[in-house]
Amino acid sequence: MTSFIFLCRNAENVIPAEIPLVQEVTCTLWEWGNIWKQLYVANKKERFREVQSMMCELMEWRSQLLSGTLPKDELKELKQKVTSKIDYGNKILELDLIVRDEDGNILDPDKTSVISLFHAHAEATNKITERIREEMVHKSDYGTFSRKTTSPTHSLYVFVRNFVCRIGEDAELFMSLYDPQKHMVISENYLVRWGSKGFVKEIDNFNNLKVVFTDLGNKDLTREKIYLICQIVRIGRMDLRDTNSRKYTQGIRRPFGVAVMDITDVIKGKAERLWVTMKMLVGDVAQIRKDYPHLVDRTTVVARKLGFPEIIMPGDVRNDIYITLLYGDLDKYNKTTQRNVEVNMCVCDEEGKVIPNAICSGAGDKPVSEYKSVVYYQVKQPRWMETVKVALPIEDMQRIHLRFTFRHRSSQESKDKGEKNFAMAYVKLMKEDGTTLHDGFHDLAVLKGDSKKMEDASAYLSLPCVRHHVESKVSTLSRSTSSVGGLSVSSRDLFGISTLVCSTKLTQNVGLLGLLKWRMKPELLQENLEKLKIVDGEEIVKFLQDTLDALFNIMMEHSHSDAYDILVFDALIYIIGLIADRKFQHFNTVLEAYIQQHFSATLAYKKLMTVLKTYLDTSSRGEQCEPILRTLKALEYIFKFIVRSRTLFSQYSHFVACMTAILNQMDDQHYSSYIETFQTTSELVDFLMETFIMFKDLIGKNVYPLDWMAMSMVQNRVFLRAINKFSETMNQKFLENMNFEEQLWNNYFHLAVAFITQDSLQLEHFSHAKCLKILSKYRDMRRLIGFAIRDMWYKLGQNKIRFIPGMVGPILEMTLIPEAELRKATIPIFFDMMLCEYRNTGEFRKFENEIILKLDHEVEGGRGDEQYLHLFESIHCSLHPPVETFVCLVKGLLEKLLDYRAVMNDESKDNRMSCTVNLLNFYKEINREEMYIRYLYKLRDLHLDCENYTEAAYTLLLHASLLKWSDEQCTPQVMQTEFQSSQTHRHLKEHLYEMIIEYFDKGKMWEEAISLCKELAEQYEMEIFDYELLSQNLIQQAKFYENIMKILRPKPDYFAVGYYGQGFPTFLRNKIFIYRGKEYERREDFQAQLMSHFPNAEKMNTTAPPGENLKYSSGQYIQCFTVQPVLEEHPRFKNKPVPDQIINFYKSNYVQRFHYSRPVRKGSVDPENEFASMWIERTSFVTAYKLPGILRWFEVVSMSQTTISPLENAIETMSMTNEKILTMINQYQGDENLPINPLSMLLNGIVDPAVMGGFAKYEKAFFTDEYIRDHPEDQEKLNRLKDLIAWQVPFLGAGIKIHERRVSDSLRPFHERMEECFRHLKAKVEKQYGIRELVRFLLLYFTLHCCYSSPMKKKWGKKRKTTRPKCKRTEFWKQSGPTKTSQPRNPPGRKQPGFESTRPLNANQAGQLQHSHLPPTDKSSFSYPRHSTDI
Repeated sequence: MTSFIFLCRNAENVIPAEIPLVQEVTCTLWEWGNIWKQLYVANKKERFREVQSMMCELMEWRSQLLSGTLPKDELKELKQKVTSKIDYGNKILELDLIVRDEDGNILDPDKTSVISLFHAHAEATNKITERIREEMVHKSDYGTFSRKTTSPTHSLYVFVRNFVCRIGEDAELFMSLYDPQKHMVISENYLVRWGSKGFVKEIDNFNNLKVVFTDLGNKDLTREKIYLICQIVRIGRMDLRDTNSRKYTQGIRRPFGVAVMDITDVIKGKAERLWVTMKMLVGDVAQIRKDYPHLVDRTTVVARKLGFPEIIMPGDVRNDIYITLLYGDLDKYNKTTQRNVEVNMCVCDEEGKVIPNAICSGAGDKPVSEYKSVVYYQVKQPRWMETVKVALPIEDMQRIHLRFTFRHRSSQESKDKGEKNFAMAYVKLMKEDGTTLHDGFHDLAVLKGDSKKMEDASAYLSLPCVRHHVESKVSTLSRSTSSVGGLSVSSRDLFGISTLVCSTKLTQNVGLLGLLKWRMKPELLQENLEKLKIVDGEEIVKFLQDTLDALFNIMMEHSHSDAYDILVFDALIYIIGLIADRKFQHFNTVLEAYIQQHFSATLAYKKLMTVLKTYLDTSSRGEQCEPILRTLKALEYIFKFIVRSRTLFSQYSHFVACMTAILNQMDDQHYSSYIETFQTTSELVDFLMETFIMFKDLIGKNVYPLDWMAMSMVQNRVFLRAINKFSETMNQKFLENMNFEEQLWNNYFHLAVAFITQDSLQLEHFSHAKCLKILSKYRDMRRLIGFAIRDMWYKLGQNKIRFIPGMVGPILEMTLIPEAELRKATIPIFFDMMLCEYRNTGEFRKFENEIILKLDHEVEGGRGDEQYLHLFESIHCSLHPPVETFVCLVKGLLEKLLDYRAVMNDESKDNRMSCTVNLLNFYKEINREEMYIRYLYKLRDLHLDCENYTEAAYTLLLHASLLKWSDEQCTPQVMQTEFQSSQTHRHLKEHLYEMIIEYFDKGKMWEEAISLCKELAEQYEMEIFDYELLSQNLIQQAKFYENIMKILRPKPDYFAVGYYGQGFPTFLRNKIFIYRGKEYERREDFQAQLMSHFPNAEKMNTTAPPGENLKYSSGQYIQCFTVQPVLEEHPRFKNKPVPDQIINFYKSNYVQRFHYSRPVRKGSVDPENEFASMWIERTSFVTAYKLPGILRWFEVVSMSQTTISPLENAIETMSMTNEKILTMINQYQGDENLPINPLSMLLNGIVDPAVMGGFAKYEKAFFTDEYIRDHPEDQEKLNRLKDLIAWQVPFLGAGIKIHERRVSDSLRPFHERMEECFRHLKAKVEKQYGIRELVRFLLLYFTLHCCYSSPMKKKWGKKRKTTRPKCKRTEFWKQSGPTKTSQPRNPPGRKQPGFESTRPLNANQAGQLQHSHLPPTDKSSFSYPRHSTDI
């Protein structure tokens, strides 16, 4: 490979100018050679061999071209082969397309018209595509599928001839279709208003009562039975027998009768007293109007199905909500008889104003503002079963609700006028998550109180609208209060409705809504795309056009990224597969219509083909490709989308090419003349603004394929010239204050920034050869437009302030382009912006806020580098002090952002967490609350991914600390996406605490959870008086306390980790951190995981601090060793009997100091007794924060070293051994089920000198005349060591007694041997160091422990019986024999001194009590040594 490149480099200088093709081959070989190496590194063997073969062919043909011996015809043929091979290779390697003339020479864009250049690109693309198709002929030809089944829509035509019934009052006839098997109405009502004289009320409808019940599908035709029903409601008096019309109330809607006809097998027929003509028609409304004009004309009423037709064609828009009044059960209250209840329904906005003409009683009737139900006379539980339709614009749905008021109707007109609304109910049609009210039954809450308040939305909207919200708390803030503003919820009254939503724009599915409105929450886009596969198929086909539009919009608006391509493709094949299912196969016609009439994604074919090719390649390699089967089944429609997209693209590209050609032919005079044709200033402004918008749109859409480099560059060159010409016009006509057009200038700047940042101009992303080609032909257009932007900015003068802070982001995006001269020219604009704002306001706060916000976004998106940081600093370094402060701020932020970006995709989540914490701390320091919270939640999510629940809790606790316990409204800065429903500080803080408590519970940090529970309990008890939540809280606290005492919590190990060498990132370099290990995590496992994140690092095998040469070397060195946490003193535990379960927790939590002890030999070494010369070098580490915290590690901020003498080491070791014995005794006394082995090993290791050597080594080393003579200052320490040895004997005795009770028969010889050893040990120690006894202490401890374990403890506060069960442990200690230093017992009823508590004691407290048993002469010289982790 090296020799080949060498030959290419040297051959480049000897190619004769008359053979340009040879030069092209050489450049091609050079470019392919680099790619060839990358293929080798990536192990893409097949493509590697293919490129190698093509390169060999080109080298051979190049030699033939250079030979100069070929005849003319053979030379022409060879040129054809060479150009064909180059073009083919460029295509499969995704390089730029080369366009040629008929002789194979590269076309010069400067000598070719734009249209000719466009056609040459199109022709070359077609040729190469055909060539690739030929190359793939041998590959399998995948079949396609096609299921085309038509399912016509049916309609029922009904002509009402007459209605004969003697009522004597006006009537309403409601006609509808009914399914008697399912007991449900299946169509809208057709309403006919009938007059009291026996004729239709509106004369225009005389003999013209026609209706079409449409949207009926095959399923409807196969129903077992279908009835045509007619419900009759009369409108007039309460009772027909009331004759005096003046006296009695009029206009009451009263039920009268019903007519039913079985039309299952009938097309035309009669029913008694109701004459109708019927005919089944095939087709939807548009079709039957065309096919049956003599029946269905413009006067024919259309009654739609209650539901959707079996197919919904693209463009069909419907937005109907059907409300059915079902029943009521309303208390008569102070009435002597049951009420005559009338329900009045209206549609209101959020202020309670009635929306006019929003309710339709039935098809054929005019919409009304309110609907009045029928009235049942003195019925306690009326069943109305009345259905009305609510039709509103989609944009109004979010803010409206339905209001139902209940009024008693009196038959006496005088009384009826005085009747007021006695109750009301309401329901919102859309939920907070944006979905519509679910179809089906709704049990509404009935509100009673002041009738005037029933029309005041502020009074009733704060009350629950449905009964289950009253009966159970759906959220933490659903308080028990049920009375607000003069209205209260009635617990005895009932009111039920049902709803049915028939909308092609409003969905009841949260997942589908999230996809359809993906722009509102782009951060949830991936989740919503994945959720599409679990959305009900009927919901998807109902919104088929909107769903497909959303998918292709996502694909096109992320044209520069492939982040969502596979997800969108998978969603597309899922929908196609859904339609292929027999259940939805009639939607094939809908999908075909969408592709041909509504699909408009011109560039979708690129992404569809890319994903399809990826799947096919993966499958062809024999690798697992789960979606391949579904993809092959959907291949027919995938290709239809691709073909349609490519067709649309060709049409669109041709238009743009024509426009570019026109602009290319215009000279300066043409531009000037064209500008002068505009007669008014407004027309010129409109033209310029629309042109700028169009240019920006074309630049962003990548009109041409990515490999049409020449065409794209020609377009950019033409557009750049046009932009500069139009900018001259702006300077001349729209710069002065009187004529200044702010929006026009704003459009110019955004267009110019879009131009300079487009992908096709970013030379640093291209190969060296391509960069040279572009620079030699077109120059770096970024510089040209960048300098133009700079000049236009400075010309704004006093108008600059109008573009601050709006233009800060676009200018920042431009300055981040990695082109040195461009950066030098444009970065000073920032200083000008600061100066401009400072002159206007005395500060540049807006500019500062905006640049921090945008810098975070831009750097996270991949822009910016260290060179930019240094250049930014150097340009602004010599300016005013406020600017210098700002520059330091930006520098610090940029450093942290670059660190964060560098580890964003790092496998080590620890590094990502560290950088995230650095950023959030930075934002906290500069008081950018919104950004601070943003990174808090990024850190929380990282912890949850690693199941670091404790750290996740501490992270959220930082957000909660920013909130107050008040009803103050939350500002946008403190809100987070997942808590949008929390409007006040109190509500948000409560939600956060609940989540934090849950995390602490999972992390077994119940002490912290209890602390937060107590804070919540205080709010529930003292502030909001919610005793129900208080009781739940106290139950939760009790559970946490129980967990502390009963659930084992393994102590985590702590590890010190040092990162040495310049090879580490700055946030780790030459720093030491203390890491908190996970449960049961060994140092070896932790270290192996740590080293896997730094594969090039070298493990240090020493714990000594490294030298400076190692710190400043270019490598990476990691040092890792275990450290011991130092328990901090807790005053509340001092001199109190605290159980081990509590103490042990604090030994490894809330710790900030750590020790590492390293043995050091000093002086002469006795080979038989190493203790005499074993010194301890102890290093203390102090971390920046306590552990655990928001990270599992913190940096060490200080270190210190101390040396411990051999004697001090012996004292510490004995102290730890005694504590360990007593701890184990407590454990075995508290749990009868513990295995005996650990106790056996501990006791035997101490009492049997053959095992560990015992403390005889200490005696030989320190209790000698020689040592006492040489170290008189150690006398007190020697006494302490003797005291510890003496106290070990009763501890061991207690342990051996427990062991005796539990030992099995098989281990009895082992126990007897251990007892024998203990007797010798005890005799020796008591003789040399005196007798220590535990009778008083342990007798009381074990007695109380027994009481705690008995049922008697439940009666702690009550009078106890004098007889209680015997305590075996008490008896055991009584059997232990007489003691020499036993104390006299206290008289009955007197407390024993020093024993205020009745809890088990730990070793430290036991040690303090032990001293009380020493003879008075010994107390001054003996004290129980406190371990470094004592409380």
